[in-house]
Amino acid sequence: MAILAYSEVLRYLGYGGQELTPELQRRTDELVLHCEEVAKPATVCETFPADELPIELPGNDVANHLRDAVEVVFFAATLGHGIDRELRRLSFTDPLGQVIFDAAATARVERLADEVEARVRERAAERGLFCSWRFSPGYGDLPLSVQAPLLAVLNAQRRLGITLTPSNLMVPTKSVTAIIGMHPTPQPGLASSCAVCSLAEFCALRERGASCR
Repeated sequence: MAILAYSEVLRYLGYGGQELTPELQRRTDELVLHCEEVAKPATVCETFPADELPIELPGNDVANHLRDAVEVVFFAATLGHGIDRELRRLSFTDPLGQVIFDAAATARVERLADEVEARVRERAAERGLFCSWRFSPGYGDLPLSVQAPLLAVLNAQRRLGITLTPSNLMVPTKSVTAIIGMHPTPQPGLASSCAVCSLAEFCALRERGASCR
């Protein structure tokens, strides 16, 4: 099934252990492959000294998340506008297909964000630093209003085509922004081993027999 596994797509479909019919399996296969054909994955990533951030990050949660960080990484990732156009088309022609396609696209953009995070961890490890997990606007008490300055710093409209609605939701809808701290010491929340790490599939460190832990 292309890049995504059933478990990833079914999770976003609200699957709770029900038996999958051959027809649903076939449709899921088709629409995951179609999502891969339509998607135009693109990312942008910038690193800043922790004491010279170009934007304010209000809230206690992100402050705790970045405590003792020496550098902070901002990134954005998107699957492009084609996904939104296809979701609109399916909403008129194939409601079930739209639901499955939407789940596949959500899983795919999260996978893209995982790939970016894995590269950030690799760069940090090469410098003897350790990363916190990715933290996005809207998490905890970090407001969604941070999206606008974050995207501006990344020049994401020109580089990725990402814009914002008046309610600070991103267009294309299958887009992710996140903040990662680089720290001098290991951070809580890291997977205890590569075997259970969600980033293991993309990790160049693991391929070399190294680790970010």
